[in-house]
Amino acid sequence: MRKIELLAPARNLACGIAAIDHGADAVYIGAANFGARHAAGNSMEDIAALCRYAHQYGVKIYATVNTVVYDSELDDAAELVKSLVENGVDAIIVQDMGLIDKLRQTKMSEPGMLQKLVWHASTQTDNRTKEKVRWLKSMGVSRVVLARELSLNEIAEIHAAEPDMELEAFVHGALCVSYSGQCYASQHCFSRSANRGACAQLCRMKYSLVDADGMSVADDAYYLSLKDQCQIDNLEAMIDAGVCSLKIEGRLKDEAYVKNVVAAYSLRLNKVIASHNAAVEKGKAHAEMYCRGSWGRVELNFTPDLRRSFNRGYTTYFANGRNDDIASFLTPKAIGEYVGKVKEIRHGRQPSFNVAGTAPFVNGDGLCYLNRDKELKGFRVNRAEGNRLFPHVMPDDLTPGTSLYRSQDMAFDKMMAGKTAERLIPVNMHLADCGNAIRLTIQGAEMAADDAVLAAAPLHGESEVMLAERSAAQKPQHDNMVRQLSKLGGTIYVCDNITIDDSLNEVFVPSSVLADLRRRAVESIAERIEDVAVKVSADNDADMNPSDEAFNEYYRKYPYLYNATNECARRVYAERGQAAVGFEHDAEGAAGEKLLMQCKHCIRYSLGYCVKNGGRKPFWREPLSLRLADGRTFTLQFDCKKCQMNVLTSEK
Repeated sequence: MRKIELLAPARNLACGIAAIDHGADAVYIGAANFGARHAAGNSMEDIAALCRYAHQYGVKIYATVNTVVYDSELDDAAELVKSLVENGVDAIIVQDMGLIDKLRQTKMSEPGMLQKLVWHASTQTDNRTKEKVRWLKSMGVSRVVLARELSLNEIAEIHAAEPDMELEAFVHGALCVSYSGQCYASQHCFSRSANRGACAQLCRMKYSLVDADGMSVADDAYYLSLKDQCQIDNLEAMIDAGVCSLKIEGRLKDEAYVKNVVAAYSLRLNKVIASHNAAVEKGKAHAEMYCRGSWGRVELNFTPDLRRSFNRGYTTYFANGRNDDIASFLTPKAIGEYVGKVKEIRHGRQPSFNVAGTAPFVNGDGLCYLNRDKELKGFRVNRAEGNRLFPHVMPDDLTPGTSLYRSQDMAFDKMMAGKTAERLIPVNMHLADCGNAIRLTIQGAEMAADDAVLAAAPLHGESEVMLAERSAAQKPQHDNMVRQLSKLGGTIYVCDNITIDDSLNEVFVPSSVLADLRRRAVESIAERIEDVAVKVSADNDADMNPSDEAFNEYYRKYPYLYNATNECARRVYAERGQAAVGFEHDAEGAAGEKLLMQCKHCIRYSLGYCVKNGGRKPFWREPLSLRLADGRTFTLQFDCKKCQMNVLTSEK
């Protein structure tokens, strides 16, 4: 049985609980420091509370400690990791190889220390090849978070080369235009390091595109701004390619976003697994069955709809190969769900317009549109009467035929602010006759195939009570015993089935005794939870001798790409054949040409001028450059052999 995990983001404790309640099998959350989302830190108390809540469902918690670390911070970062493990975190998502080395030394000097420590290599470690995955395996990593740019075929190749390595891949959310961990634009321009969790998002800014003569090549646009990723229709293909953890991006997103997106993916994943398992049973697919990575049945009070959560438009990115529908050149903002076109406008004391479409509207909805200058404009609906809308202020450039999008859905927001899901674990009970005692056993129930879990959840609870007197009952006791034992309100369990030894049907057992028996059996389950998912520390470096192929040629030309900001990291690379490692770009501060971004996204391709795919003949003279409004200019380098666009600067 192969476990498939839906991994959800948590900005805070409330978002983490919401993710679990709506179907997540694992949650990743930032600690107080050293997380790649500086604004999403959490206290150790909240992380410990989330671990306790999660583990009762078999849900795992991963902590992000995925920034680069300076020498002066290594001890603090190591202590943070120790505390996270002690408070129940199941794995640490890490970028800095020096931190791994520091904790390995701790384990060697203190036998028995951190035996539960599990490392996941963050996508910031630039995981795009089987060689890099093999290299990370030598560091004791048990899972890698793959680069978002990989195709399904590339993922399958990595899995075939390293079948024992767990592969995690993003399936939904915002996209960085640069390979993660390899973007230095924010640091270069604003002294805000993306590798320190403080990205200034230059990719969401507007640029002019000019050629070598300074001639404008196209209209000013958001040339580095990508749509959001959505792989909900590719889940089965991703699992088949070897992905075991399907990751949703969004540690800065709110609770409503987490609820909606997690619920949508959880429902679809259940269908994918059920369909796959049914095919296996009929002999139409390979023999391995799938199941979810945690326990519990989720009941939703709403219908998930990905169009109604924050998005910049959706793309499958490079999952099925290169396509021209990945960028959002017109705006870097979320425009929301399409709701129709402006039909007729009325001016006067109460200006209004009606909408040609079927979408319902309510007072307070936020709408937006692209005007004739292709600028995104927005307004608030003051009053809605069917499809006739009365704006708070009528936009002066709104015209009939304009497409409208709902950027704020008041009805949906109100619904999502309430209780939208309940997660319960189905159990079976058996009441046994032990002569002068009765024993209640609670076992995780087998779920039906349409719940996508065929194996019983590994949950077990038991309690026993001595009978002071074995009294004969005046009437059959079966129905009362079932009624008393199944009262699981206030717990996370729901009783699917109760079996009772026939001999107890004639024995009188007070309801209070049955209630106490049930309570103690439920409490005993919690005592066994931590024994179910045993964490195993990986130490593979003794058998590995990885080659320099793990790092592409750009690492040798620009040594700061190793992101080695401490001596431990430099030693790790030196011991593994990368002796020329330089300090990370943040600390280097050197003059001369710098590689700021490595991008799979290609502006030439998006504009129809790809030289490899029969594009139009360019009318400009290379190199092309992107220019900000303040005059700062970045050169574009097209590495067609790698099918990669690089963004460089020669500024100091």
